[in-house]
Amino acid sequence: MDLEGLVAEARERRPQPMPARERAVAAGMAIAYLAAAAIVGALVASHDRPLHLGTVVGLVLLTSLTMRAQFEIGAGVASPVSLAVVPMLFLVPLHLVPLLVPLAQVISRIPDFVTRKAHFDRWLYAFADWWPILGPVLLLGLFAPGPPSGDHLTIYLAALASQMLLGLANVVVGDVLIYGVSSMQAMRIAGWAYGIGMILTPVAYVTAVVAMKDPIALATIVPLLWLLTVFSRERKERYAAALELSQTYRGTVMVLSDVVEADDNYTAYHCRSVVELATSVGQHLKMKPDELQELEIAALLHDVGKIAIPKEILNKPARLTDAEFELMKTHTLEGQALLDRIGGRLSRVGTIVRSCHERWDGKGYPDGLIGEEIPLAARIVFCCDAYSAMTTTRPYRTAMPRSEAIAELQTNAGSQFEPRIVESLIRVLDETEEVAPSYSDAVRAVLAGQRVAAAQVEATAS
Repeated sequence: MDLEGLVAEARERRPQPMPARERAVAAGMAIAYLAAAAIVGALVASHDRPLHLGTVVGLVLLTSLTMRAQFEIGAGVASPVSLAVVPMLFLVPLHLVPLLVPLAQVISRIPDFVTRKAHFDRWLYAFADWWPILGPVLLLGLFAPGPPSGDHLTIYLAALASQMLLGLANVVVGDVLIYGVSSMQAMRIAGWAYGIGMILTPVAYVTAVVAMKDPIALATIVPLLWLLTVFSRERKERYAAALELSQTYRGTVMVLSDVVEADDNYTAYHCRSVVELATSVGQHLKMKPDELQELEIAALLHDVGKIAIPKEILNKPARLTDAEFELMKTHTLEGQALLDRIGGRLSRVGTIVRSCHERWDGKGYPDGLIGEEIPLAARIVFCCDAYSAMTTTRPYRTAMPRSEAIAELQTNAGSQFEPRIVESLIRVLDETEEVAPSYSDAVRAVLAGQRVAAAQVEATAS
């Protein structure tokens, strides 16, 4: 799923109670964190510095404010928390830091709990999210427990690296176990989040150096924090606008798919069949999430231009004449024109729809494109479209058996179809059974930005 889709899911999820699986994973991570924090605290306690209550309270409140400046990234958020946490590592007894940072996070979430933007049971993440702090606490406590000093630069860099590694591991474990995000995608998201911390760490370190002599210097963080808060709000608004526009596109796709279904039952069934095949082939070819989403929509709407074709031709119970076939061929242009009028993402889908009958050897229509000139999504839809048509009964012929249709694909690989796509489609077919899927479920899966997996379709059909 793309970042917009993950952000949308996260926004919808936060006000809801945690499902049993999520609660169990979060609680397990929180309990393990508290146990690890106790061990780390015991190891560094003998090297600790004195407690100044006013400084501790000020840093906890400052940390909670930095956590309010949230930048949504996929399933999680990033915040400029290093602006306050780095000074805390030098000004507060180290054995308390693993408890003070989660306390700051709970305080930062109170407005969300009160306004019900987040469900209260998500306080567990205040502990489950803070494994990264244990690395710096342990290294500083054992090897550089004193005030900031250039002599300890190597230790500081090692502490920063340990925070990054623990953070990546924490995000990957949490996102994979709880949300089912792929480990590579989780690492990319975590990289963005911790990149913000790395950029701000030098500023936070200089602030800590000055605050060692005069803690009031911590107040210099506030103007920068205010600026970052403004940026985070603008980012949230941009995401909200993008998600609203995406929902508009999805609603448009729903309307168009309903029109196709009402206009021609065969075209409706055929389109949903192509959606599932094309999606599986796209996954097999490791297409990017945004490309895969456009492929899904194009597969669903590749015949939408047929609503402009006269009914007597569209539903003719015999083979078309040459003149009728020439008119039928215009449905790709009609489909593109229709989607162009909508604009945005559907305009890009329209270019795919236009090319869904181009042949690998250049003998297709409407533009006679050849080989790589044809959009990849259009090549996939064309191949899956042909297989679905061959294996579907029409008024003028019966459906081909699967084996004969596959043999026909192989015969025309390199001329009509791209060989790589034929090979991928055959592999997909070998892994699936012939079942009649639910049209509504297939459409909803596309509109939700989810993958239309064959196993899900089989489960629905049964």
